[in-house]
Amino acid sequence: MEKNFILKGHVCYSVDKDRLIAEENRYVVCVDGKSGGVFKEIPEACASFPVVDYGDRLIIPGFSDLHIHAPQYSYRGLGMDMELLEWLETNTFPEEAKFSDLEYAEKSYGIFTENLRKSATTRACIFATVHREATLLLMDQLEASGLAAMVGKVNMDRNAPDYLREASYRVSAEETEAWVKNAIQRGYKNTQPILTPRFTPSCTDELMAELKKIQKSYELPLQSHLSENPGEIAWVKELCPWSEVYGDAYARFGLFGEECPTVMAHCVYSNDREIQMMKERGVFIAHCPESNTNISSGVAPVRRFLDEGIHVGLGSDVAGGSTESIFHAMAHAIQVSKLRWRLQDASLKALTVEEVFYMATKGGGEFFGKVGSFEPGYEFDAVILDDSRLKHPQELDVKKRLERMIYFSDDREIKAKYVRGNQLF
Repeated sequence: MEKNFILKGHVCYSVDKDRLIAEENRYVVCVDGKSGGVFKEIPEACASFPVVDYGDRLIIPGFSDLHIHAPQYSYRGLGMDMELLEWLETNTFPEEAKFSDLEYAEKSYGIFTENLRKSATTRACIFATVHREATLLLMDQLEASGLAAMVGKVNMDRNAPDYLREASYRVSAEETEAWVKNAIQRGYKNTQPILTPRFTPSCTDELMAELKKIQKSYELPLQSHLSENPGEIAWVKELCPWSEVYGDAYARFGLFGEECPTVMAHCVYSNDREIQMMKERGVFIAHCPESNTNISSGVAPVRRFLDEGIHVGLGSDVAGGSTESIFHAMAHAIQVSKLRWRLQDASLKALTVEEVFYMATKGGGEFFGKVGSFEPGYEFDAVILDDSRLKHPQELDVKKRLERMIYFSDDREIKAKYVRGNQLF
């Protein structure tokens, strides 16, 4: 489809975390792959644009998944009775080692990419493995899918099994820079590299210093994990006795916001100092509610993050999370916030529908730029939803229909999808 067109339907999008626009029979204009705005009538300047009428269906911005592990897709739903560190040793590391075999990687990543393409996700920050060629293969597949993604070759030069640990910090850095150069040479339009030290326990100080050099040379963003689990935090303190908080282990090397765009997953146990650091440095938080429940980490204080003005999006965190569906992540975010309010801290009220929809769209999308809204100038990512399967005896307004989709829908409701003005299906 050409990049200038109009979609008609019931339109939902966020202006801010408290304001969700939900209007019937509106026109969403796409101009050169960007939103031209939402209108009750077709603007005269766009009268010649082709119109796709989606009738009674809902039109929403595409979702951003700020934290998902592609190689873990194969064991979703397994080992959910374990905590984080045991779960990594038992499930994650043995599976990720298999990606040295490109035939296996192609098959596994093919399943992951196909299902992500069918979902409501249009943007994603994705962890691969330590393997350079397999990571490039994943990037090739994602590029062909039409999705927009940041993909990271993982770094691990300590505290990993011999069969997976990189030989040294030098080898890890050399492989990482070679991978970045390979990705640039392939000229991807929708897929870009993102530096990915797995987490502090898996990366020596020497490696982190080398990653900063690469980050600066190629102006790359970074993704990792932060304050997910009490045992992990204690381990970081043991490995980095000079750190006051976990975030210091990244900040010391210039890899925690400011000049390095950063997204950190979880932040369940971030204290006052770490929260202030993230606020001051513009670090994005990927809230992964289902994963934090499944592997017994806890419930992040998302209400506080939002009130502090910190950037917060959602992450499916497969395979800690059981599904790539950001609809499910929204529902889980509301549910666990109620438990936190009831059982842990009555001062932090539960999340609202408006807030989790904002986190799924504009809140998380901002890590990719002007993404996640139909306000003028935003990149045109859109998903068309058909809720006719979800029978209901009453007449519902658009917002209530959207709210039910958050709790009940799956990929059967997704009828069309656009990324940067290109229709995927």
